[in-house]
Amino acid sequence: MQTYVITRRKFWDRPEDLEKSASISARIGTEEMADQVKWIRSYVVEEEGKLGTVCVYQGTSPDAIREHARRVGMPGDEFYPVATTVIVREDPLEAAAAE
Repeated sequence: MQTYVITRRKFWDRPEDLEKSASISARIGTEEMADQVKWIRSYVVEEEGKLGTVCVYQGTSPDAIREHARRVGMPGDEFYPVATTVIVREDPLEAAAAE
């Protein structure tokens, strides 16, 4: 599977809306598309009073990524294949959670 970064800009009004999408996304990824798409992680960002995300997924193809987003009912057209990863420090959010 190829790794992709997906941006979903200013899509959610409230954290509860994002949580609902996340629940649907996880279910579809696990139950319906497990052999095509894997959700790795997401960073939630504040954008002009709305919430957006920067997500890391793995997928068998760009079409699989688009289909997953379509089934969830959220944007999924702005994504980029990851060429490589550069790690300078461990993820600060993960480190804080481990403490």
